[in-house]
Amino acid sequence: MADFDVVVLGSGPGGQKAAIAAAKLGRRVAVIEKRHMIGGVCINTGTIPSKTLREAVLYLTGLNQRELYGASYRVKDEITVTDLGMRTQHVIGREIQVIRSQLARNHVTVLHGTGRFLDPHTIGVSGDDDGAEMKITADRIVIATGTSPARPDSVEFDDRTVIDSDAILRLERVPETLVVVGAGVIGIEYASMFAALGTKVTVVERRERMLEFCDLEIVEALKYHLRDLAVTFRFGENVAAVERRGSGALTVLESGKRIPADCVMYSAGRQGKTAELCLEAAGLAADRRGRIEVDDNYATAVPHIYAVGDVIGFPALAATSMEQGRVAAQHACGEPVEELAELTPIGIYTIPEISFVGKSEDELTREKVPFEVGVSRYRELARGQIIGDSYGMLKLLVSSEDRRLLGVHVFGTGATELVHIGQTVMGCGGTVDYLVNAVFNYPTLAESYKVAALDAMNKMRVVARLTAEM
Repeated sequence: MADFDVVVLGSGPGGQKAAIAAAKLGRRVAVIEKRHMIGGVCINTGTIPSKTLREAVLYLTGLNQRELYGASYRVKDEITVTDLGMRTQHVIGREIQVIRSQLARNHVTVLHGTGRFLDPHTIGVSGDDDGAEMKITADRIVIATGTSPARPDSVEFDDRTVIDSDAILRLERVPETLVVVGAGVIGIEYASMFAALGTKVTVVERRERMLEFCDLEIVEALKYHLRDLAVTFRFGENVAAVERRGSGALTVLESGKRIPADCVMYSAGRQGKTAELCLEAAGLAADRRGRIEVDDNYATAVPHIYAVGDVIGFPALAATSMEQGRVAAQHACGEPVEELAELTPIGIYTIPEISFVGKSEDELTREKVPFEVGVSRYRELARGQIIGDSYGMLKLLVSSEDRRLLGVHVFGTGATELVHIGQTVMGCGGTVDYLVNAVFNYPTLAESYKVAALDAMNKMRVVARLTAEM
């Protein structure tokens, strides 16, 4: 008889939900995690600290109040790393307590240490304290080890002047100048935060645009806003070298440009944390990015071993990881499983934030799907005027044939919350008529749905009339 029915490697969002779901089904469950990493990357160095840092930046800089009270409206003139870190550490500590409590309440055994496969059913756990390895066996195993920032071999990281997205949380001071290499989600999120603090930020990206999976109009709005915060963009540029110089670093581009800065942050993607797992002992292998291939139920090539979360690649979101963990645990325990909903919202916590669900204009155009666009701008809403958000917008993509909602794209205050209204309408197969006829609280930003729906409806009405007259 195995020591456990289910063993989970990693305690991030996917690992937590897998362990708890299996425990609620009456299984004997263990989670393996380093003592200082309970909650995984999400809680300790990723989602939670970066989003808490963002809220601290917004509060301390008074950026949200700038249009109402002027640029000088700041809680503190001199904002320090200590100011930014106080709330972050409090939230991290609180979240870790919540996770420990949830695991204990569901009778999940937590083994502190590092796990590796000894054979397909046996895990060796090296303890945090003495390094001694204990062996445990399991009928089912879930890999939820997450990812770490990718570090190019050509770059000398020192975690002070040349850093990745983990080390940026440990900076000793707010840099006056910062180069961000990579205009993906993490790079642009941190670029916007430090720009809000007054740091002169330069973003270097080898592609011709940033956030290529986002709606182009939304990205252009974000780019305009970031340029207003003095962010400089260098698109179509590759970094040839980064040279440490005294108290800073010099970024040399292949084009010959040289950019001095206090700090250089690399945001060059993520690498699956599988190197220490000894996957070959279990009959598994990872790709060059450390990712593990799975089927629709998150089972690997070895049927009793599952993998969930960032370690399997796209979409690599905390929200989807949680659902993947739950589904994997149910399947592992022989329970009926429903596929995850296709309509997964994407949230990007830039300043201002972006969120979307469904198709983009480019996707619908490529797929030759006829659609109409309805737009609402925050500056036209009473709530937008009240909160001083004149740049926000909500865009609906509506089928010209059956009036179904095909996509929702939001930029501005509350975007990551607002998007769920559209997600719900889309998930229920709703049409733009529902939003036209719905009554929204006034004054709210949610009212933007009605304004955008009316805009789309009016455009479709004009097209129908002109078509009939031709």
